[in-house]
Amino acid sequence: MATAFASVETREVLRCSNPHCKLVQFKAANSRCRRCDRLLQAEPTATTHHAESRPVCIADLVIRIRHERHLSQRQLASRMQAPRTYISKIENNRATPTLGTLERLAAALEVGVSRLAPDSRSRREEEAAAVLADPFLAEIASLLPRIDSFHRSMIYQAFRDRARRTA
Repeated sequence: MATAFASVETREVLRCSNPHCKLVQFKAANSRCRRCDRLLQAEPTATTHHAESRPVCIADLVIRIRHERHLSQRQLASRMQAPRTYISKIENNRATPTLGTLERLAAALEVGVSRLAPDSRSRREEEAAAVLADPFLAEIASLLPRIDSFHRSMIYQAFRDRARRTA
């Protein structure tokens, strides 16, 4: 006898009620966590979060934008060339993406990096404007996207070292 599975989009996603576990999984027949056997609770969707109740974090933004683009975690992971479990960890605040990963995530979601961190956008824009006011730094900044990540990180490190010596 063949078993029929519901599509991923129609299955209910639940979070474990144990504050130490908080495993997110599809609803099981017994509505219990497969890790700690506690009752599961409904996982809030991105549309139920209110900006006034808590600050917007990268996890909320990734979930919201991924849903807007009608992407699954697996599809997003494929676009990023990263494991699906890493996307899950980002969305559950169990992993913080590096700047390089944030760039790949933004590219995979087809948004700017600044969209993934709107709370700090104005401060970053001010800092970028101050840096780009220097013609030499503006020229270097225009070349950075054409440089591979290894050499870009070397340049960043050289600037950090130089800034420490002059400070």
